[in-house]
Amino acid sequence: MNALDEQTRSLWMKVDVYRDAPRFSGKESCDTVIIGSGIAGLSVAYELASVGQKVMVIDRGPIAGGMTSRTTAHLAPICDDGLSALINLRGEETATLFQKSQEAAVARIEQNVAELGIDCNFRRLDAFLFPAMGVDPKEARDQRQEEFEAAQKVGAAAELVTGVPLKGFEKAPVLRYANQATFHPLRYLRGLSTATRGKGGRIFANSPVISVEELPEGGVRVSTENGGVIEAATAVVATNSPINDRFELHTKMSPYRTYAMAFALPRGDLPDALFWDTGDPYHYVRINPGPGSVDYLIAGGADHKSGEADDGDIRFEAVEAWIRALIPTLGKKVNRWSGQVLDTIDYCAFIGLNPDSKSVYVVTGDSGQGMTHGALSGLLVRDLILGNENPWTSVYAPSRKTPSGVLNYVRENLSAVKNLGRYLLPGELKSPDELASGQGGILREGLHKIAACRDMGGKLHLHSAVCTHSGCEVAWNSTEQCWDCSCHGSHFASDGTVLNGPAVAPLRPVDAPTGET
Repeated sequence: MNALDEQTRSLWMKVDVYRDAPRFSGKESCDTVIIGSGIAGLSVAYELASVGQKVMVIDRGPIAGGMTSRTTAHLAPICDDGLSALINLRGEETATLFQKSQEAAVARIEQNVAELGIDCNFRRLDAFLFPAMGVDPKEARDQRQEEFEAAQKVGAAAELVTGVPLKGFEKAPVLRYANQATFHPLRYLRGLSTATRGKGGRIFANSPVISVEELPEGGVRVSTENGGVIEAATAVVATNSPINDRFELHTKMSPYRTYAMAFALPRGDLPDALFWDTGDPYHYVRINPGPGSVDYLIAGGADHKSGEADDGDIRFEAVEAWIRALIPTLGKKVNRWSGQVLDTIDYCAFIGLNPDSKSVYVVTGDSGQGMTHGALSGLLVRDLILGNENPWTSVYAPSRKTPSGVLNYVRENLSAVKNLGRYLLPGELKSPDELASGQGGILREGLHKIAACRDMGGKLHLHSAVCTHSGCEVAWNSTEQCWDCSCHGSHFASDGTVLNGPAVAPLRPVDAPTGET
């Protein structure tokens, strides 16, 4: 199981990337084993297989069924937190390298689409940054000017323009970024998966990894839940939130839930482009081709820390009200879904050698740019494993220090402190009998907390409320029918099964509270 097994369904999920992927068993060896089969894992696999490496990819659930299946797939090189903020944190030189690397990632996707003949609706288009609703006109102009000047410093193509075709913003101060892109992510990965297998790569599904061990004599040993073992010269952990690290990387990033919806829209009612507003959290909009004379408009936003809110319906309603106010001809809702992003303290992903490791590489901290960071990881990790120089190594080095990001570090880690403090509080429930189907909550039994929920079929599940990664308390997510951990982003199904790392062990079952049946 993985995030594909959460309750909501994205617009992309009808596509099976590799339906017949086998489970892994036995003992095997290879040059590089890659844990995780999203865009990062499959990009690394393809790049290494293309230079003759013997690679194996292994995933806890269906191939590309993790957070990649829950993206909205904006292929935008522009820093998700703003180029001006990136320059302030990491300086102009690093911000320029960041921009160039992100542009190279989009170009690599474009090249793969052309060379492999992948039908995934890839296309270049413009992106528009426009003011959030209610922003003072002078503040809007100042924000635009600041981002325009930042774009000039790092060499990003940007133009000051007036208006976007959204109701109420026809004369707003807007920044246009040329030569952005978008695509259908799972169709792209279906093509990349096929190409990787064609180069000798092997891909395994439904095979949860429980440990990644560096061997004294060199190399790594990866062990699976069913007793399987893969030994390799190197391992790449590309599991959204890394399963091989308990604290060092996790304290430098935080998990956020984000919400997206797809609506029918008459073709031509909105130009094919990317749109972002300047809110915090911001809204984002794109188009995906639909059948006949219909397109699908995808709008998203309303982010919050994972595990710190259980009001998904309200957030979907807010996103829908926002986009309908801007586009009166918007049709019926087609899909709605949520996903998780990992925001780092300095807005750049962690891609490279795991701190204090010799043979284990990580890809994590997508910072709202999972698609570009994922494609980039294929280029960067390939070079690192082969011993080649790469100009972007220092930008994404997992062991990097960012003193200017200390305020972000403190703010983000307050979530863990607040979470641990919940152990001292009473439970949310007095009895599991309070729960209707689809509901969950925490109840106290003496010194212990119990995570109690009834699945959609009405079956009661009782587990320890302690996340098996680092001991934080989980929280029920009614929208996705799972338990979320606010500390580091683990998700668990109603029956306790891990859906998303960094946890590798399920929640521990417990008996019914005293006096309950």
